[in-house]
Amino acid sequence: MKQNRRNFLMTGGCLIAGSGLSASYIPKLFSNTTARSGKMKFTFKPYTLELKHVFTIAANSRTTTPDMLTEIEYEGIIGRGEASMPPYLGESHETASAFLAKVDLSRFKDPFDLEDILSYVDSIAEKNTAAKASVDIALHDLVGKLMGKPWYAIWGFDKEKTPCTSFTIGIDTAEVVKQKVKEAGVYKILKVKLGRENDKEMIETIRSITDKPLTADVNQGWKDKQFALDMINWLSEKNVEFVEQPMPKEQVDDIAWLTERSPLPVIGDESVQRLSDVVKAHGGYNGINIKLMKCTGMREAHKMLLLARSLGLKVMLGCMTETSCAISAASQLSPMVDWADLDGNLLIRNDPYKGTEVMDGKLVLNDKPGIGLV
Repeated sequence: MKQNRRNFLMTGGCLIAGSGLSASYIPKLFSNTTARSGKMKFTFKPYTLELKHVFTIAANSRTTTPDMLTEIEYEGIIGRGEASMPPYLGESHETASAFLAKVDLSRFKDPFDLEDILSYVDSIAEKNTAAKASVDIALHDLVGKLMGKPWYAIWGFDKEKTPCTSFTIGIDTAEVVKQKVKEAGVYKILKVKLGRENDKEMIETIRSITDKPLTADVNQGWKDKQFALDMINWLSEKNVEFVEQPMPKEQVDDIAWLTERSPLPVIGDESVQRLSDVVKAHGGYNGINIKLMKCTGMREAHKMLLLARSLGLKVMLGCMTETSCAISAASQLSPMVDWADLDGNLLIRNDPYKGTEVMDGKLVLNDKPGIGLV
């Protein structure tokens, strides 16, 4: 196994170098069959997501999330995208507007040149990953519509193999936590935010009204490795399936120590932002959490998924608070992951779109072309 991994990485890690299987190769075959002469018109506008409840994690609380809605129009067809920008990403309406104003897609003749177009977008400036994702998602939506195919089909995934999605319960008082759990009645898995002084109270409150499987997201909230191990041992007795980012991402050695001793899988979230972080996570975590807003969108998320699988890492597909646009985009990858936490659109009250649905707790992909917006 080690030899195989070494050989994989010595060949350039195909995916890391961008020379292996990527989102652009398959559609390019279709593109060459038709001459294209149109120009891509890119537009964007700020939007604010209004949360149904105060959303509290280990580091902060909020009632809204800044968002950007994007469109790429080509030959009368429109692809839609989105940038959701929670505080830890360091992006805002102002930074996203400044970045997106620099995006010039008129220099490209063919929207099927995803690799070239999105490499150009990524090169405009460092970071700005959510803003970049908004272009990526809109471009994928456009290309899928031009092909008349949903992206799960373009990638060759079986839509019947989508997992159940968890529903997130933010840190709150016992009374509000109980209310949130009752509202999540149709979901078969609950994701619980931890990382403050009331962690055990949060779990005990939920356990007082349901025995559903839980996952725990600590958002780097535990600083001491022995305390973290004691908490994970306690959580393992409470029907918790895994623990996400239990300690600060900078405490690399402590996290590796914890993962080696943990009775539950330890998943990297804040530690794993982009493709280059996947190899670093190998050995320190049991799995990774891929989010479009962290990794610049569908193109890189697809590469991260393939690379993680080649390294034997578990894969979780996550989200921010988002509209159905970004959730539907991420859902195209869901048949290939171990766990999904794609409930961001369910946490807001002003979703302007409709796409991937949740039925009896399970993600349900439709046959609409592109990312599946209805």
